[in-house]
Formats: sequence, structure tokens, C-alpha cells
Amino acid sequence: MRASSVEKIILEIFEKGNDHLTSLQVHERIRGRLPAVNSSTVYRALERLVKAGKVSISDMGTGAAVYELLTEGMHHHLVCQVCGSVQTLEHERVADFFQAIEKDHQFKIVTNHLILFGICENCRRRDGKV
Repeated sequence: MRASSVEKIILEIFEKGNDHLTSLQVHERIRGRLPAVNSSTVYRALERLVKAGKVSISDMGTGAAVYELLTEGMHHHLVCQVCGSVQTLEHERVADFFQAIEKDHQFKIVTNHLILFGICENCRRRDGKV
């Protein structure tokens, strides 16, 4: 089995709307099409896709790194630590912050997926902490 065929199928899985998948979840989905593929092959393919800038890897507080297809430019997430809800944050909302950090610290940011943890409005309302 060729690495490029595994990568192609992984990209197809993400293109079907399966975002924020762990390598194990990707492996489970790919086995239907490539029964002989093992989890280490899937992991290495995901790492190549990350290095190629086609997929991002993030820690969203679930205990395992998650991967997501990078198709519509950079974006980030707000993750509720109570209910686990995820909100998308457009890059334009943090672009000035990134630029200020780079300028002030002479530091080139390579993060392509910022995750901010907190408590969403619904959970704060429910707990009376709005």
C-alpha cells in the first residue's frame, strides 16, 4: 500500500465533514477502505499531511491530539471546559495579536490553530456566573 493512497483517503475523510478527529478515529474510518492499514501508517500519513500544511494538529483538551483539514485558511477555536462545546474563531480576530507578539518579541509564530479554553455563555448562565 502506498503512502500517497493512505494520505488521499485521509483527505477524503476530512473533506466529508469529519473534522477534529484523533488518529485512532481516522484509522477506524480508513479501515473500511484499506483493511490492511495499521494505526502507525495512519499516524505517519497524518504527520506528513501536517508538515505539508494540509492538516492541522491540536490539543483540544480531549486527552488525544486531534487533526483537522486546513481548507479555508487559518482559524482557531474556543473550547468550553464544562460542556466541551467548540466555537470557531476566525483568524482575523487574532491576527493583530499574532503580529504584535511577532514584532514585540522578534518571534515568528508558526501556530496555525490556536485553542483557547474557558467556559461558554450557556454554562456560565446555568451556573449563575454570567
